Amino acid sequence: MNSENSQTKWGQFISLVTVFFFWGFVGSANDILIPVFKKVFTLSQVQSQLVAWAFYAAYFVGSIIFFLVSLKSDVLQKFGYKKTLAAGLTLSAFGSFLFVPAATMESFPFFLTALFTVGLGFSIQQIVANPLAIKMGSPTTGAHRLTLAGGVNSFGTTIGAILLGIALFGMGSNKETTLSLEDIKLPFIILGLAFILVALFMLFSKIEDPAKEEEIKIEAGSKAFKIKDYPQLYLGMIAIFIYVGTEVSIISNLPALLKTAEFGNILEEAIPPFIALYWGSLMIGRWNGGVNVFNTSKTTTIALKFIVPALAFGVIIATNIFAEHDVNAFYIYPVWILIFILISFIGGKNAGKTLMLFGLSGLVMMFLGLIYPDREIAKFFFISGGLFLSIMWPSIFDLAIAGLGKNTGKASSFLIMMILGGGVIPLVQGRICDFDLSNPEGIFGISWTHFSYIIPLLGFAYLAFYGFYCPKILKKQEITHIESEGGGH
Repeated sequence: MNSENSQTKWGQFISLVTVFFFWGFVGSANDILIPVFKKVFTLSQVQSQLVAWAFYAAYFVGSIIFFLVSLKSDVLQKFGYKKTLAAGLTLSAFGSFLFVPAATMESFPFFLTALFTVGLGFSIQQIVANPLAIKMGSPTTGAHRLTLAGGVNSFGTTIGAILLGIALFGMGSNKETTLSLEDIKLPFIILGLAFILVALFMLFSKIEDPAKEEEIKIEAGSKAFKIKDYPQLYLGMIAIFIYVGTEVSIISNLPALLKTAEFGNILEEAIPPFIALYWGSLMIGRWNGGVNVFNTSKTTTIALKFIVPALAFGVIIATNIFAEHDVNAFYIYPVWILIFILISFIGGKNAGKTLMLFGLSGLVMMFLGLIYPDREIAKFFFISGGLFLSIMWPSIFDLAIAGLGKNTGKASSFLIMMILGGGVIPLVQGRICDFDLSNPEGIFGISWTHFSYIIPLLGFAYLAFYGFYCPKILKKQEITHIESEGGGH
């Protein structure tokens, strides 16, 4: 097929985005499992963060293995996109089924192994699905398709927490207060079966492999690729590491924060709506960024910038009401959404400016969360970090690969490996939380768990720096920069 002149193959694309949904669904489910495992296995906070470590380390390991195998044989060209994607889904299904013997044996290491296996499958799916989405039509609309796929991913993260919360704790006044690992079995059996069904669907779908001649062009050029030659890339790799780590650490340590006395002793069964609000915040931001995809008049675009986030917030409220959660406290949250919208107007489509402004905004929100005296309000400052992280992924990528030409593919693989930050940074924050065990008096008048949010504050600071500094690097290289289309990881 000649993708240069083709229209988006919507039938094929809709089939593909189911995979993006599962990435989001499982990612938010991890945040439900962390407090459950912490209580059942009597773990410290840093030990509970091994859940995030196992999942995100699998991305890194899977990417390394795929990269090394591809040095000898181009996997995608040899087996095709559909078969490789189906293989990744099957591996994730196997990992899901491993949750059953893990629950029977009541083994935390076995659970981590199961989650690591699911993550390995996801790493294969990421490597295949992202470029496939871009190539399902004209290259000029490739980023648009990836933006829409990112919106589906965010929808998965939003409802994943709600559905797993229902499966584990029940609904409304019938909620369980005692946790049983047996309750984990059925949701993951269903998830495993869903992975297999999607894998079969992919194999028999009409999704076409991109033209092979595109791969030949990548081989051209004799100069050896060295990361140190591209400061925008190695600084961007650090940015991706910190971005994913910040995104995960805010939410994976939130249950521990909300369970502290200063934040109201909120128990595990009441955590899912807050997790849904955080991941829903990323959905709000990405849907807002997706407005840039459409070729509408200026007036319509401005209107959509307010309407679309309102609709996304409505989805969050509706899913929580369906689960019979009390969401009265959430109705103040549109204040933060409005702040986000106004700052997005200032950033426009400029990747560097957007990243810098959102980094500074996230820094301010973390700082206010640390010092604001009313803890009922303070927790929303932390949760709003999801809004300002929401469209950083494409901004960082745009900056990091600018000017790399034929080395763009190699650079992208290194950036994907940096998803490892989602496993490392939560461990650092979790370790700070555990100081409460030996030093219950806290620090600066707050608990160590509360103070641990200095970690995402520092993360936002670096992201703001990268957004400010990278365009200057590109200017020195005489690279005319690009616009960010919105979207996300």
